[in-house]
Amino acid sequence: MEFDVVIVGGGPAGLSAAIKLRQLSEQSGKELSVVLVEKGAEIGAHILSGAVIEPKALNELIPDWKELGAPLNVPVTKEKFMFLGKKRSLSWPTSMLIPQQKNHGNYIVSLGNVCRWLAEQAEAKGVEIFPGFTASEILYNEDGSIKGIATGDMGIAEDGSEKETFQAGYELHGKYTIFAEGCRGHLGKELIEKFALDAEADPQHYGIGIKELWKVPDEQHEEGLVVHSAGWPLDSKTYGGSFLYHLDDNQIAVGFVLGLSYQNPHMSPFEEFQRFKTHPSIAKYLTGGERISYGARALNEGGIQAIPTLHFAGGVLAGCEAGFLNVPKIKGTHTAMKSGMLAAKSIFDKLISDNPTIGDLPEYEKAYRGSWIYDELYRARNTYPAFHKWGLLGGVLFTGIDQLLFRGKMPFTLTVPKPDHLMLKPAAESKVIEYPKPDGKLTFDRLSSVYISNTNHEEDQPIHLKLKDTSIPIEHNLALYNEPAQRYCPAGVYEIIRDDNGNNPQLQINAQNCVHCKTCDIKDPTQNVTWVVPEGAGGPNYPNM
Repeated sequence: MEFDVVIVGGGPAGLSAAIKLRQLSEQSGKELSVVLVEKGAEIGAHILSGAVIEPKALNELIPDWKELGAPLNVPVTKEKFMFLGKKRSLSWPTSMLIPQQKNHGNYIVSLGNVCRWLAEQAEAKGVEIFPGFTASEILYNEDGSIKGIATGDMGIAEDGSEKETFQAGYELHGKYTIFAEGCRGHLGKELIEKFALDAEADPQHYGIGIKELWKVPDEQHEEGLVVHSAGWPLDSKTYGGSFLYHLDDNQIAVGFVLGLSYQNPHMSPFEEFQRFKTHPSIAKYLTGGERISYGARALNEGGIQAIPTLHFAGGVLAGCEAGFLNVPKIKGTHTAMKSGMLAAKSIFDKLISDNPTIGDLPEYEKAYRGSWIYDELYRARNTYPAFHKWGLLGGVLFTGIDQLLFRGKMPFTLTVPKPDHLMLKPAAESKVIEYPKPDGKLTFDRLSSVYISNTNHEEDQPIHLKLKDTSIPIEHNLALYNEPAQRYCPAGVYEIIRDDNGNNPQLQINAQNCVHCKTCDIKDPTQNVTWVVPEGAGGPNYPNM
């Protein structure tokens, strides 16, 4: 199937690019065919974010979004920031928050519902959207440029044979392809390596974000309230923080982000999140409520230093595929949307130019560097490295000086040159962490959590979590790090099983549980795990995350 532009990923970046392309087409009278593929069963099914959205990019893309019914219904009315000790908390005056962290004019949203609405706007503009189709393979022209993508075959059995339901994938060819898969996209990972796009960038750094949606009694709910915290249960050297966002309909989005640069292999991000909810300053909002949804997703934390080259022959990277999250602002939707819009404009201008030769697109990189994205991320560049270098107290002090006194324009740039997967210390040198059993009221186990994420995969299909060397999990990871995969995975995918005598350990991969967070692809100490797309429509099915 031939198109002018192929877009991979139905998140904020991909949908904004699609809408912008069709807007430009309509304004110019130059017809342009645009197709977007999304691996989730529907647009929004795999979208997970806090989320507080800054409407800056949306105002540019669709100025009349309020009249068109965009689901931005809860403006931020009040915010709190707390430092948590084990039992107590210290409230930080909002007047002393850095400008990047203030949320006046922003909205608490379900990003999945925002993407569903954006998809409606895109389809109304003539964009073809194919949900439930995985972009499983990059197609290349003979000269090495991008030809498009191939969607995954359906109906392949675990042994690789074709089942009765077999359906071959499709080739989608485009003059340009926009890769907007989100954080640690598996095709983006291939492109970055193939074209050495990160040759002049620092290693990307990541966090894992774990989120639950609760419905609580009236007296515990304050629509429009935003609460952030740092500190307990994490030690001062482990980067992370939390949020509680009070939506409408008595709902609270509660989440926890833990930097994947953590060093203790005994640490479990999922269990740290469960412990966090027991803090008196947090539990008061949730006690007596009902947990109605759960999910997890990796997010970029490397900042502008880790953004790779954005363009290559026949294609570009957009959104969190490239790493546009603003760390101190704790937001990336507005920057992702803007990057998609910039990519769309650069591609459109090339296609309608007097010399429409399809090739590299440095104009996109130039547009990004001249945009407010670059200025915003440049000012935020030292926050993550400061916390990594000096811990919680040092990071707070440095960031305050950097943002309040220097407006983010200190005459130097901090870096973290060591990637996350090399941060772990041996298990024998690390403190064992004893986590309490879940109470089923505030705290829960992983399997019951995965259940309410509506995660499902066709069981008889090839496992989409590939091991480069099957001996490494036991001979290296278990021996040296007590196999951290059984703890860093928030869905219970990786399990060490033994015989009746407690011997002969084996790694069991419960791929059916996978919520597509990508943590294993990031944190495995030897980069032995490669996450690839499962059969289309597999994975979580988030209703309003």
